[in-house]
Amino acid sequence: MKAAVSAMCLLACLGAGGAAAAQDHQHGASAPPQRVGDVTFATSCSPSVKQDFNRGVALLHSFWFSPAIDTFASIVEKDPACAMAHWGTAMSWWGNPFGGYRSPKALAAGRAAAEKARSANPKTAREADYVDAVAQLYKDFETVDQRSRTVAYEKAMERVAAKYTDDPEARIFYALALDQTALPTDRTYANQLKAAAILERELPAQPDHPGIAHYLIHSYDAPSLAPRALDAARRYARLAPDAAHALHMPSHTFTRLGYWDESIKTNLASAAAARKDNAAPEELHALDYQTYAYLQTAQDAAAKKVMDSIGAIGTRISVGAADNAAPAPAGFFALAAIPARYALERDAWSEAAALTVRESAFPWADAITHYARALGAARSGNPAAAAKDVEKLGAIAEALKARNENYWAGQVDIQRRVASAWVQFAGGQRDTAIAMIREAADLEDATEKAAVTPGPIKPARELLGEMLLEAGKPADALAAFEQTMKKEPNRFRGVYGAAKAADAAGDSAKARSYYAKLVETCASADMPLRPELAAARQKVKAVR
Repeated sequence: MKAAVSAMCLLACLGAGGAAAAQDHQHGASAPPQRVGDVTFATSCSPSVKQDFNRGVALLHSFWFSPAIDTFASIVEKDPACAMAHWGTAMSWWGNPFGGYRSPKALAAGRAAAEKARSANPKTAREADYVDAVAQLYKDFETVDQRSRTVAYEKAMERVAAKYTDDPEARIFYALALDQTALPTDRTYANQLKAAAILERELPAQPDHPGIAHYLIHSYDAPSLAPRALDAARRYARLAPDAAHALHMPSHTFTRLGYWDESIKTNLASAAAARKDNAAPEELHALDYQTYAYLQTAQDAAAKKVMDSIGAIGTRISVGAADNAAPAPAGFFALAAIPARYALERDAWSEAAALTVRESAFPWADAITHYARALGAARSGNPAAAAKDVEKLGAIAEALKARNENYWAGQVDIQRRVASAWVQFAGGQRDTAIAMIREAADLEDATEKAAVTPGPIKPARELLGEMLLEAGKPADALAAFEQTMKKEPNRFRGVYGAAKAADAAGDSAKARSYYAKLVETCASADMPLRPELAAARQKVKAVR
């Protein structure tokens, strides 16, 4: 247990979204956000703070934690007896529910707020139950693991929702709790579907509620469920256009569906809002999703422009002072991911091999660069150099496992396996390499991606397709590419790989279809064209 606590000390991880004390806020001097959707949360607090309280809860629903903390603090000043204002502060300190470990500072502040809520003697049984529920998130955090505490909170909110059937907010927060406790290995999506059913029932009565739209996107954030989130995705940004996270969230759905133009547009708006708020991690998070979409549409010059800008933004990251949905670790992840994506998505293997590791306090982010370097070196004829980065990936995975960072340990181990397979392939051990990378692809497909990323840095099954194609097995490669596209639709490398594999396998009709799909997806491609896209255009033109 001491190891878990020390890990918490080291990692002010993704979920510490609100993990900055009011005095540590880093946002700029922009006007207070006004357009954050419509929320009505009944309390026994003074009528004079009703509007402020509703706004504070609306901010919570869009994971805009810093102004939420400020709002609830101002309510306490106006109405010291408002116990629910302390509840709101405790909820804000919990931060992004879909993150990892919280910093000890965030946990201590959240527990203090929950204790203040209790000391303020909630005036109704309902309010006391809300306070008891949020206290579960922080109870004995020094000795009780986070998973146990979040499950305890989920069960407490289930009781609140069942007991107060006239309280839609209880049901909405319970739905979020269900999403929060969903396991990445549960491919039945039981929690998410239960949450979505609750939210869908609430939607007709509250079409402008930010939390309903927001949490529907999270509930359906899986390849097979994403089409169900499309309406919520297209509505959410309009409901809360001042919130950077609300502007970003639709891209979760757009990415799952391969709607790249819509993803670019909403992340341009999100990055601009985050920049206005001086929220560097939030801006970088939006830019990572934006870059990913640019690269799928061969807008390489646009992607490079983003990549060239991120160094300056990264200097503004302040660990322990994150104040939005995407805190410091998300920023460091983007700083590593954007250059890696830019090289790997263009098959620029020498560029990938030459990437410089930007060390941070978050080794799962640092692993991205080692992964890109290993792939680049192995595929550009230097397997010995690749082996060194593979070894580093193994060490990172073991260190994360020792600190009970099991999800990220697993993800880094998948990267290690994939990179190891390419080292074997480069060394002539082709059958061994194919077996290794196939196993890695199965492992990757068995877990869901983290919310911090639009997708794997380079999908393992897509890489399997590329390996099979190089090994002279086009029919098997086509099957791998087509299986990848079910999970990651409209990826440039997936569509092009499928077209090339179909061509090599003698399936000219399918090849023409995929080449045409690539040309359509890349209608806004930058000049000069990628060689693959130029070839695809020639293939399509020849058929005409």
